Amino acid sequence: MTSAVPVLLSSSSVFPEPTSATFQLAAELGYDGIEVMVWTDAVSRDAGALAGLAEHYGVPVLSVHAPCLLVTQRVWSPDPWVRLRRSAELAQELGASTVVVHPPFTWQRDYARTFSEGLAEIGERFPGIRFAVENMFPVRMARREFVPYAPGWDPTDTGYAAYTLDLSHCAASRTDALALADRMGPNLAHVHLGDGTGEHRDEHLVPGRGNQPCGELLASLAGRGFTGSVAVEVATRGAASRSAREADLRAALDFAREHLSAATPVQA
Repeated sequence: MTSAVPVLLSSSSVFPEPTSATFQLAAELGYDGIEVMVWTDAVSRDAGALAGLAEHYGVPVLSVHAPCLLVTQRVWSPDPWVRLRRSAELAQELGASTVVVHPPFTWQRDYARTFSEGLAEIGERFPGIRFAVENMFPVRMARREFVPYAPGWDPTDTGYAAYTLDLSHCAASRTDALALADRMGPNLAHVHLGDGTGEHRDEHLVPGRGNQPCGELLASLAGRGFTGSVAVEVATRGAASRSAREADLRAALDFAREHLSAATPVQA
């Protein structure tokens, strides 16, 4: 039994290799598509270059991650609405149906105040794209915990039309991933597949190497009526070689395919 859910390779998973390497690795390993993390690499925000890579390697771009990280706050523009609009335009040009976006940072007061309304408006401008708000996590520094997102790290507390569920972030926030998926309900549009140990930090381990219910979550997607995609988002920057990176990405893909094909019903 095979799964109809496409498994994507996030370009963040090949860092520090460039975006272009994602397409080569995805093609060699047999991924169904790419999630482009828009960042300082010029190729990551060049629709023509990305389309050329997708055609050359035969691997489509199916989701775009908007530049929401601290290191990407000036990619395209310091205005977060401009960055989100440009991400939507990029997705539209590439035929990607999902744009992943983080909740606003607490210091982005104007953006945070209008985030829900603005997200709905941009959704109307790009009706073929789902703007999937991602669950985040509190941050611990010097034995103190704070939440750098407004109004919080859990987007289901506010409610949005689409969500991205990130399992590594569930570990960092010590959140029950299956319960979070239940709260997201039919608005669960996208999954970031990575693992974690619950050590209050974002680890993005290869699935199966932490303590998150990665396999159980994947197996439950069919019963949830899930129609989105799963993007492997793991940290391989510590890999000793290209072959070691390939081995980790192959293991993640094999894990995803195995558990996606083992569909289980969701308890009512």
